[in-house]
Amino acid sequence: RFVTPGMSLGALSPEAHETLAIAMNRIGAKAVSGEGGEASERFSPRENGDNANSGIKQIASGRFGVTAEYLGACEEIEIKVAQGAKPGEGGQLPGFKVTEYIAKLRHSTPGVTLISPPPHHDIYSIEDLAQLIYDLKQINPHARVCVKLVSAAGIGTIAAGVAKAHADVILVSGNVGGTGASPQTSIKYAGTPWEMGLSEANQVLSLNGLRHRVKLRTDGGLKTGRDVVIAAILGAEEFGIGTLSLVAMGCIMVRQCHSNTCPVGVCVQDERLRAKFTGTPEKVINLMTFIAEEVREILARLGFRSLDEIIGRTDLLRQVSRGAEHLDDLDLNPILAKVDVASDQRRFNLDTWRNAVPDSLDALIIKDAKPVFERREKMQLTYNVRNTHRAVGTRLSAEITRIYGMKALDEGHVRIRLRGSAGQSLGAFLCQGITLEVFGDANDYVGKGLSGGTIIVRPTVSSPLVSHANTIIGNTVLYGATAGKLFAAGQAGERFAVRNSGAEVVVEGCGANGCEYMTGGTAVILGETGGNFGAGMTGGMAFVLDRHDRFSGQANPESIVWQRIDSAHWEDRLKGLIAAHIEGTDSQWAQEILRNWDRYLPQFWQVCPKEMLTRLAHPLSDAVAMEAAE
Repeated sequence: RFVTPGMSLGALSPEAHETLAIAMNRIGAKAVSGEGGEASERFSPRENGDNANSGIKQIASGRFGVTAEYLGACEEIEIKVAQGAKPGEGGQLPGFKVTEYIAKLRHSTPGVTLISPPPHHDIYSIEDLAQLIYDLKQINPHARVCVKLVSAAGIGTIAAGVAKAHADVILVSGNVGGTGASPQTSIKYAGTPWEMGLSEANQVLSLNGLRHRVKLRTDGGLKTGRDVVIAAILGAEEFGIGTLSLVAMGCIMVRQCHSNTCPVGVCVQDERLRAKFTGTPEKVINLMTFIAEEVREILARLGFRSLDEIIGRTDLLRQVSRGAEHLDDLDLNPILAKVDVASDQRRFNLDTWRNAVPDSLDALIIKDAKPVFERREKMQLTYNVRNTHRAVGTRLSAEITRIYGMKALDEGHVRIRLRGSAGQSLGAFLCQGITLEVFGDANDYVGKGLSGGTIIVRPTVSSPLVSHANTIIGNTVLYGATAGKLFAAGQAGERFAVRNSGAEVVVEGCGANGCEYMTGGTAVILGETGGNFGAGMTGGMAFVLDRHDRFSGQANPESIVWQRIDSAHWEDRLKGLIAAHIEGTDSQWAQEILRNWDRYLPQFWQVCPKEMLTRLAHPLSDAVAMEAAE
């Protein structure tokens, strides 16, 4: 029942992160990876039997290191909507903590700041959350999905929506806890205690007949067996113990985790300070054992044999009188209210492991692609597709990753041709070796978490539409993509290539907030862009065709600089991507550009993040670098 809350590589040192995972695996508990990715070498047990793999993989707003392989190597996937210590604020890993190792895991550049946005850009409603849960259950068909919420007024309503979205676990995170990297103002003044949020979530779920569909977990300052028992009485079935685990490993709470100066090597990336880490799995195991023993003692005094017997039994609690008027003015009865559930419903989630979701088109694709899995044959398959077919290619990617690995097959080994309008999340987490080619159009979230595959979206041959004047793919394309290619003969919606960290993409226009928070890869936009282009962009490169001289008014000057293309290297790079776009989509607009290259080349802007100017193998002009420095 014990879990270590998500503490990412980057916040923790690699040694501390691995020690926590090893300890929790030894006792049959679970460690959460945090949002910083995890090295694939940890996914298999070591020669001595120790398992450093985090049983719960976290997917946060930054989507750092989230690949098909990462999501497949776990028993549970946790969607971190927010953090109890700083709700609604997102996060930031300073450039000086981004070592080569961290940058490799997060598919970014060493020394460059990494930003986790406050919102998930593919979750703006419960329906969007349901879609993400569906996607994750396709990329790992055996894992359950947890949604991490923070304790706040109204959390019950949100929890009810999360349960209806087919989540399996709801985590209520309290305001106490979190690393010292949180701002002091947040640590002191943001969030509410886990008791309030947990009680409300349990009550609202019970009132709506949903409590039996999800497990409830809580964290945020649990330190003793008494805390665990109270959490169970208020409705929790699983318990997160994070800060105390760090203390067991040697943390002395100096609250300077953000500065890379942790004196005991727990939350630091500096090699010299990391050598001071003295934590061992045994220390964490002792802590968990003592907490469990205290839980048993308290249960015995209450007259119960197991935690299951007291979950939701708020009649076992009463408010203590302090004997002073000014200390007794808080009425805790709303927290202690007990909901009577219907006789045909369980009081809580006793044995449900995973709420099933419907199959996608991939169930048929996997059946037809049997020779790929049995004899590693190349195949090309063709299907009609409708907008009700969601996450096409995702389950196929999961099976290929499980059998061959994420990078074993050559590009185009399996080619899937689709005709019609593809539903949401086309090619989500698509791995190398799979090519999806759509004759028609596609909805939102195309290439979400793209992991090496290729996606081509083009109008049908008979379509009379002018490609660069019409939208062909929806919003939030390539969110968190780490590798692969996308060619779309038409415009994309808003938040195009948000948090892209490695994919190469060519589209013929995009909406607002293009290339937002991008940290890697290359984006070519052969047309107009919307406002706020490049906001928070700290890596990668973009090329924008600006025929009407409007781009300067659309770009975000805080993060990026832009110039005309003035070197043969970058010109060849751009031409190569446009040529690949033509090969994939047969775009008439792209052919027009290459035919009249001398006329269109001066209309292109090369967009570069300011943080990358001194790190380019082929630098931009001195004038642009000087302007950015000023």
